[in-house]
Amino acid sequence: MIESNITRRGVIGHSLVGASLVTTAMSEQIIGAARAQAAPKTFVLVHGAWHGGWCWRGVADQLQAKGHKVYAPTLTGLGERSHLMSALITLDTHITDVANVIMWEDLDNIVLVGHSYAGFVISGVAERALHSIGSIVFVDAFLPDSGQRVVDLRPDLKAATLAAAGKNEVSRPIPPAKLFGVNEKDQPWVDGKMTPQPTLVWLQSIALSGARDKVPKKTYIRATAYASAIFEMHFQTLKSDRSWRTYGVPCGHDIMVDMPDRLVEILLEVA
Repeated sequence: MIESNITRRGVIGHSLVGASLVTTAMSEQIIGAARAQAAPKTFVLVHGAWHGGWCWRGVADQLQAKGHKVYAPTLTGLGERSHLMSALITLDTHITDVANVIMWEDLDNIVLVGHSYAGFVISGVAERALHSIGSIVFVDAFLPDSGQRVVDLRPDLKAATLAAAGKNEVSRPIPPAKLFGVNEKDQPWVDGKMTPQPTLVWLQSIALSGARDKVPKKTYIRATAYASAIFEMHFQTLKSDRSWRTYGVPCGHDIMVDMPDRLVEILLEVA
């Protein structure tokens, strides 16, 4: 009986010690994950067609307030760089714009984010700066295959773009913010900031070797209130791909304008 009691006490004691060790390990994992999420990150935010770095202001302010570093470069020929508009601007120009920020600022382990047209841009940047990218995020954006052009994924723009190039028109006219489903309050602000888009960026094929797929963390965010067959196709395809995280956000195409708070939450989750 005595030996039995001792054995019982020993089993109970070992069980309690084991439970304690498991609880401690779980606590350390939770604390470690929280610290990793809270650690300062570097975000490079790339805007889409007709936009500029200005469109990320609501997102950038929040990320910076949380202690993160943010770069929101404006692509050549747009926004505050619209005075550089020329017939020499190609997709390669815009890829170089972003790749140079990464190189000259010595950025590492960045979260590279691209909206809409910038899906082409950040896919090209991954080819040049893969070692510097820890996470890549497509915000209602094109996800091109090698050899594709913007007009291949937007055939509704093809005829007009080819005609414009044939007449040596260096830029494409600005559409109204309403077309992107921007909320009524912010439409005047977006309309006042957008500038013409360089024509040739939509006509250059992108050369990809698969670097984008080697980025450790990959995310696609879909603006579910914005009708787009190509973005919806990307979204649905990636939902079944375990190497990607996908999110649906109930707003118009300019998620960074319509729902910056939610976008910041997602960016911090996938950083």
